[in-house]
Amino acid sequence: MITFILKRFLSGIVLLFVVASGTFFIAHIAIPNPALGLLGSGATPEAIDALTAKIGADRPMLTQYQDWLLQLLRGDFGDSWKNGQPIAKLLGIRLPVTLSLVVASVALSALLGAVLGTLAGLRPHSWIDKAVQGASVVLFALPGFWVAVVLVMTFAVQFKLFPAIGYVPLTESAPGWLRSITLPAVSLALGAIVMIAEQLRNAIIAADSQDYVRTLRSRGLPFWRVSLHLLRNSAPASLTVLALMFVGLLSGAIIVEQVFGIKGLGELTQSASQNGDIPTLLGITVVTVVFVVIVNLLLDIVLGWINPKVRVK
Repeated sequence: MITFILKRFLSGIVLLFVVASGTFFIAHIAIPNPALGLLGSGATPEAIDALTAKIGADRPMLTQYQDWLLQLLRGDFGDSWKNGQPIAKLLGIRLPVTLSLVVASVALSALLGAVLGTLAGLRPHSWIDKAVQGASVVLFALPGFWVAVVLVMTFAVQFKLFPAIGYVPLTESAPGWLRSITLPAVSLALGAIVMIAEQLRNAIIAADSQDYVRTLRSRGLPFWRVSLHLLRNSAPASLTVLALMFVGLLSGAIIVEQVFGIKGLGELTQSASQNGDIPTLLGITVVTVVFVVIVNLLLDIVLGWINPKVRVK
């Protein structure tokens, strides 16, 4: 098991290096003159040249890459080109907000998706099974932005049950945090709920036709005992989908944060992209990939614990 975890960890390090390096070169190619974006179209050529030299964007790209990589290895993300603040400080403020939203969405997706998928899989062709499949088709077709706007207009504007915009930190007020995070988390989680439910339903139905299930039933085991065995063998597929959903929800948070006026990584990413703030974009990319690697590593550990066959010797 230790070898299995070590290999997964090393592959995560390689992934982090490749993605971060690729983002560095793509960002510099896509934004060839970052000083223009930082100063605006009304800036004079002299001001642009001065800022270009100040931020070091006039140096060869490979030299910039080497300096950035060595700086990153020291745990230093550098300073923002836009406001001069340390990027680590900016991420420390924005990251907890986005993680709070994503974790709440993942928890909601896992809970409701597991319940609906289990009920639909254990009772195929029942009304709840048909409802889950119908909801899957509808929710997959609905744009996330539209769903978020509808939730705001209905539950915030019309019924006034939740705030329309803003975010309350959990450390400041737990009830306030729950009210501020509910609508954004629901709008993010709806698609993930039906995807997890559909995946778990299909896995349970497939496992239910296996010989070991018929053997368990022939031995007279109660329904709930058989169901536990079915869930144990169906869980890996759903956990994989859940891990993929975490990555997707990180991306979807950019749109949701704009709708609900939440100042998280989404707003920071948009601002950095518009201003040509490449160091901030790189810091966001590195932090995001780190969390993706952590989630995938945890997924591999859980899957290896559930099913020893997936362990790599």
